[in-house]
Amino acid sequence: MALDTTELLLHPVRLRVVQAFLGGRTLTTADLRTELSDVPPATLYRQVATLAEHDVLNVAGERRARGAVERSYRLNEAAASVDAETARAMSPRRHRQAFLTFVAGLLADFDRYLDSGGGDLGRDLAGYRQNAFHASDAETAEFVARFRGLFAEYAALPPGPGRSRRLLTTVLLPGPEGAPTGQDRDGAPDLR
Repeated sequence: MALDTTELLLHPVRLRVVQAFLGGRTLTTADLRTELSDVPPATLYRQVATLAEHDVLNVAGERRARGAVERSYRLNEAAASVDAETARAMSPRRHRQAFLTFVAGLLADFDRYLDSGGGDLGRDLAGYRQNAFHASDAETAEFVARFRGLFAEYAALPPGPGRSRRLLTTVLLPGPEGAPTGQDRDGAPDLR
């Protein structure tokens, strides 16, 4: 069955599978079953097969395990994202559906973090917040480029002792025009 990129990625389980591979990971379906233990195995296998059929997951290797062939997969990041042209063509309804799927996945990640003993944001160097800044379109494009460059430096670090896989989720939206900034002159949030 042919699926366009948005149909492919907007499925909640497929989105979670894709997100499990972020950070250059190579995983088997057994690894995925461990990470996504709330997903029934038959559903997980079916969604992995769909992602592989559409080249979102590429076979990185095969080995014999318990009389069967066990495949390891890697994410094809180019195929696992919606390009700007496709995003522009999406209706507001489709964008809402995409964002809802994205946020539901984020909530599931946060629940797993809390359920695994997380919750001490200081200890875990974790957090969530919303900030605002004023910038022209050109300045915003520069910010995004610099942010991507900084992220690329850290994304290139290999796994190793003392390094934990961390998830960074970004949402960049224009704020409502004319709304108060909520900032003091020194840039600290005004909580009065």
